[in-house]
Amino acid sequence: MTSLRIALFTGAAVGDDPRWVDDVTVVTRTLAEAGHAVVYGGGRSGLMGVVADTALQAGAEVFGVIPQNLVDAELAHPGLTDLAVVPDMGARKAQMTLLSDAMVALPGGAGTLEEFFDVWVGQVLGNHRKPVALYSPAEFWDPLIAALDDLVAKGFMKPEARAGLIVASAPEELLEGLAHWAPPAPRWADRTGQRSDSVTEPMRQSASS
Repeated sequence: MTSLRIALFTGAAVGDDPRWVDDVTVVTRTLAEAGHAVVYGGGRSGLMGVVADTALQAGAEVFGVIPQNLVDAELAHPGLTDLAVVPDMGARKAQMTLLSDAMVALPGGAGTLEEFFDVWVGQVLGNHRKPVALYSPAEFWDPLIAALDDLVAKGFMKPEARAGLIVASAPEELLEGLAHWAPPAPRWADRTGQRSDSVTEPMRQSASS
């Protein structure tokens, strides 16, 4: 698979079980050793810090994007390849999406969910054509996955939109999903017959392009 910049959304806390640290460490190291760069929220605490430290130790480039108020609170990671400071959380999400070829939600809390839904809905609507994944070690995201499947069953989500979401529970499964992902048709394609000119360009072919 071509080298990518992969955004990793995850928590600023480590959670109540050491396995979340272990799982995030393993998947981050696997992505880095496969030649991929990491884009993340720029913090030094919690699982976010684990992502940055692990990727850097594995020799990967790590690009952080962090709001100014978190820099002022001295929460920024000091050793990244590059750290972009933005005005607010909305700008952070937009910049992370722009920098990345793919986006993955690792274990995390409300902020991780907010970032995940922002980029996944953007994919469903055709605002970008980049893969989005839920990484669910030890069944972490299973309640959310069940809720999404229930929305399909109740007619509130198209099956093809749900099928466009990568779900993985092991690093190799995540790499396989990213390598073989193809963009689903935008939600409104059957009404218009074509995509809007406002849709962003397809996934970049390499992290350096």
